[in-house]
Formats: sequence, structure tokens, C-alpha cells
Amino acid sequence: MTITQGEQPASDPAAGRSPGRRARLAGPRSGGKRDKRSSAMFVSGLLALVLGVTALTLPVPYVVESPGPTFNTLGTDNGKPVISVTGHESFPAEGNLDLTTVYVDGGPNGPVTVFEAFTAWLNGAKAVYPEELVFPTGVTKEQSQQESAVAMTTSQENAVASALKELGIAFEQKMQVAGIPEGSASAGKLQEDDVLVSVNGKPASALSVVQAELAAGNGAPVDVVVERAGKNVTASITPSKNPAGRFILGVLLQYKFKFPFDVKISLEKVGGPSAGMMFALGIVDTVTPGDLTGGEHIAGTGTITPDGAVGPIGGISQKMHGARSGGATLFLAPAANCDEVVGNIPDGLQVVRVENLAEARKAVELAASGADTSGLPVCSSN
Repeated sequence: MTITQGEQPASDPAAGRSPGRRARLAGPRSGGKRDKRSSAMFVSGLLALVLGVTALTLPVPYVVESPGPTFNTLGTDNGKPVISVTGHESFPAEGNLDLTTVYVDGGPNGPVTVFEAFTAWLNGAKAVYPEELVFPTGVTKEQSQQESAVAMTTSQENAVASALKELGIAFEQKMQVAGIPEGSASAGKLQEDDVLVSVNGKPASALSVVQAELAAGNGAPVDVVVERAGKNVTASITPSKNPAGRFILGVLLQYKFKFPFDVKISLEKVGGPSAGMMFALGIVDTVTPGDLTGGEHIAGTGTITPDGAVGPIGGISQKMHGARSGGATLFLAPAANCDEVVGNIPDGLQVVRVENLAEARKAVELAASGADTSGLPVCSSN
């Protein structure tokens, strides 16, 4: 399209006229000078055109986020159920619980041109950010994809855990040391693959328990018991403070679960952690009788913890537009994203603010009942 517009001067009536005709009207003495002047103007115009087109195609260090497709967690993807359950009774569900996605151009995904960045900036459904705000410096496409895939796997495990907790179904949950940065408070005291047993005598199967115990001690040493090679080992660790002012052990922790039945989530070419809440709602609907949605078309986004807390995500504005384009009329948004929600809600979409899975489930059930949903929590600007 840019090239076509750039070629317009060649079809301009003035450019298409015969220079000889103009020379005859003006008289023979001035014809030669006008021919030279016209040629110079043509060359200058052509040069300006080439420089303009070149400038528009130059890469710039920006990232463009656009609305992506939606996927119904109660439906199928490439002929396979998005959520399938083995070892527990499951129930077919009607309606939609759509997870939402965002297309990301720029950074390791390939360069964005000046023209693409400018047109995206003019489009209310898209967003433009400096590259360094979205991707770490020097990250490759392969590294970005791997990180996104790991985040997706973690969100799926957290979704299963939070859904089972919401339904009161017991399962085994542990936290394991996945890494110890050099110079951390736990260096030389804890080891990778250690399984946390307790902190100051409190069972440490959830991150919230560890954080609460460290905060209560206000920086004092804590006794940490871990399981290592089949034996319990106790270490006294003095917590350090992170930039946010929170006391930490200085270790990377990952959850390890053992569920009473298998839940498989099949979704191709989608990564990241932001589908956690919608996966959890889909699991709740799949393993309980009846239709959670009542046939309504509902969409949403948000990370999820095993305890059911809903966390913030990126691209909320693009996801709301994508949800509305996909047919949703109700959208569940993380409370932490409310500042980005206000002023960006597309027409015809009601946005409900949620902080945890229980609130999200309540909102869906209210919409399914056909009751008035106008009293549900909404976002307001700070």
C-alpha cells in the first residue's frame, strides 16, 4: 500500500502532459530551460519518494501488541478438547469461557517498521511500547518461546490446583528448590531439589506461608526444614530484603503437585501464564454437573496461583477488544489491571474486576442465572 501511494506522482496529470506542448505554448526560447527544470524536479521528486519509502520501512526498537484470537476452554482446538479429564467423571459443557491472546510483533519476533509502529499507534485496538519494556536485552526468539512455554505449563498446573481447591478436592502439594542465586541468603545452606517441609515449625507447602513467616520475623533468622535424599535437614537462614522491601530466602521455588486424577490441557501455539484463571474456570465447569456459564459467552484473562489468587497480565486492552470481536459480552479482568481497563473497554462488553477464582466463579454463575450483573465489581481509575 505504501508503494502504491508513492507511485501517485507518476500518474499526476501534470507529470503526464507532453513537455513539447507546453514548450510550444510558451515559445521556442524558453522551452529548453523548462525541460531542464522539469527533469530536475522529476529527479528530486523521485529521490524524495525513494527516501520516504526507505524511511518508512526502516526497523525501529518498538513492540506492537494487537488483539489475538480467543479459545474456548470448554471447546476444542484442532479437533482435540482443550480440557480433558481422566480418572474422574466429567460433564460436557455449553457456552464459552474464552481465554484471550495477544499478537506481539517486534523484539525477537522480528523487526517493526516505522510505518507499522505509526499505524499501530493510530489504532485504538493496538499498543506500541519500547522494546526494552517488553523483552530483556539480547533475548533470542528461541529463548522467548521457551520461557513462554514454561510459563504456560506452570499456569496449567496452577489452574488444576486452584480448581481442585475451589471444589474442595484434596491433592498433594509441595514446594521444591529450583535454584539458588550466587550470594543469596540460602547459599551454602539449601540445595537444589530440596523439598520445603516447614519454616519456624509452620508447614511450608505454599509460598504464602513462607512469605508470612518471614514477614512476621521482620528479618530475624528462621529455621527452615527441608527434605533432602529422604532425610529432614534443618538450616538457620537470615532472610535478605528484595528491592520491594520484602524479606526473602533468596531461592527459586517451584510447586510440585500430585493430583488424584489427570487433567490434560491441549492448546497449540499459545504460550505465557495469562490463561491460568480461564483454565481454572474451565476445569471447574468440566468436572461438575450442569453448565457454569448457562450458555453465556464469557471471556477473561489473568494469572492464577495454586491458592486461587488472580494476578495481572500484559495486553489487557488488546485482549478486551479480541474478546468482544470473538462474541463475548462479559469479561473477567484482574483487579491489578484496572488502571489499564478504564477508558479502553470496547462497546458492548461488560468488564468485571476479580481478585481470585472464587470471585470469578461467582460472576460467571450470576451471569448464567440470568440475573442482573450490573452490581458486580467494576474497575475504577486511581
